[in-house]
This record gives sequence, C-alpha cells and structure tokens, in this order.
Amino acid sequence: MEKVRVLIVDDHEMVRMGIRSYLLTEEKIDFLGEASNGRQAAELAKEVKPDVILMDLLMEDGTGIDATRDILSFLPGCKIIILTSYYDDEQVFPALEAGAHSYILKTSSARDILDAIYKAAKGESVIEPQVANKMMTRFRTKEKELHEELTEREMDVLKCLGDGLTNQEIAEALFIGIKTVKTHVSNLLSKLEMNDRTQAAIYANRKGLLREKN
Repeated sequence: MEKVRVLIVDDHEMVRMGIRSYLLTEEKIDFLGEASNGRQAAELAKEVKPDVILMDLLMEDGTGIDATRDILSFLPGCKIIILTSYYDDEQVFPALEAGAHSYILKTSSARDILDAIYKAAKGESVIEPQVANKMMTRFRTKEKELHEELTEREMDVLKCLGDGLTNQEIAEALFIGIKTVKTHVSNLLSKLEMNDRTQAAIYANRKGLLREKN
C-alpha cells in the first residue's frame, strides 16, 4: 500500500497533538498537516490534497459538516472521517448527508482510528456502533408510512389539510381553537419532515387520507 496522505482538523490543540504524535510513528502514513477550523482546513486541503481527513464536528468558525461539504466540492475523491464526541441525530445524519465517509468517536482507541484511516483509503467506511444503531432505527422508521407516527388528532388535521381547509375551517370542523390547530399543523409537518401545509395536503391526497363525506 502506498502511504496514505492525512490531514487533521480539530479546534483543540491537545487532540491534534495526540493524533499527530501517533500518526507520525506510522510508516504508511504521510502526515500533511493540521488545521484548527474549517476555513484553514479548506485552504490546506486545496494545497496538499490529502487522501483522508480526520474532521472534528464543532469548531469555532462553524461545523465540520460545512467544512466537509466545502472540501468535497473541490476534492471529491477525498475521504473525510468525522472524529467527534457527538453521536446525536442532529449531528450524525447531516454529516453523512454532506458526504462524510466514516463516523467514529474520540473515545475510540488510537488503533481503531488508524484502522479507519487505512480502510477509508481503500474506500471502506467505518461507522461507530452507536451511530450504526441510530441509522438502522431511522431506516426502519422510514420504512413505515410517515403518517403512522401521527396522533389521532394530528391525523384529523392532516385529512382537513388534504381537503384544502384553512386553519379557521379546521378549527370549526374539529371544534378546537385556532392556536390548537396551528400547534397540530406544526407538529405533523415536523413528523412528516415537510416544510409547509401544501406538501402535507399533497401527501394526504396521495395516500388517500381524506375526511369522510357526509
């Protein structure tokens, strides 16, 4: 195997120092440098063109997600490994959607981090078990009909949206207040992962979720 060209991006000096010290002992690693924020990372990546980048998620000038998206826009062949302490949904899925190749935690052993680098260089991904479990849970949820997650009242409101009713008309039809309608609409849009009531209305019609006509 040729040497793997590696760049480190982390806003904590001690983290960079620890990883750097370990990588420098590896004959098959060509350590290219380090950056403390996303802007520096992009500039350095353009200059040295690494094979693999170890990318922190939260930094002073933004997120590793933004940096990942930026770097891959001009260096698509680069494999970016997210190395972080976070594995909540708000971080994991945006990072992977941005193009991150692997997702591992800083609690991983030095050997595991090194293995992830070598695997990334060969095109293999490494996903931390906790993260993999979240991905499977999300996948199973996606397999269900999204509206199955709605409460009975939210379903009633969705059906009204499908019929094209305004908030006032929904309130009158369901004998609830306007504020309550707005709350239900907001909640169901969130559960359906939609941006507005028009999308919800289209979804309701496509799924045949309409009110019974008297």
